Amino acid sequence: MNRFAERLRELRLDSGMSRKQLAEACRTFERNISYWELGQRECNFDMLIKLANALNTTTDYLLGRTDY
Repeated sequence: MNRFAERLRELRLDSGMSRKQLAEACRTFERNISYWELGQRECNFDMLIKLANALNTTTDYLLGRTDY
């Protein structure tokens, strides 16, 4: 599993959000959240920003560039 997938799942669970709730917050489909968390697909840059905002983190943390 890649670092993005691990961190996305970890942050979503820590925030108490379901995949459906995160998908709604980012205006995407629940299956996309699943694909990203399983490392089967990559999201685009605009979605990366939406995910970071919804999870109250930075894009650098999601991508594994920082550890905070």
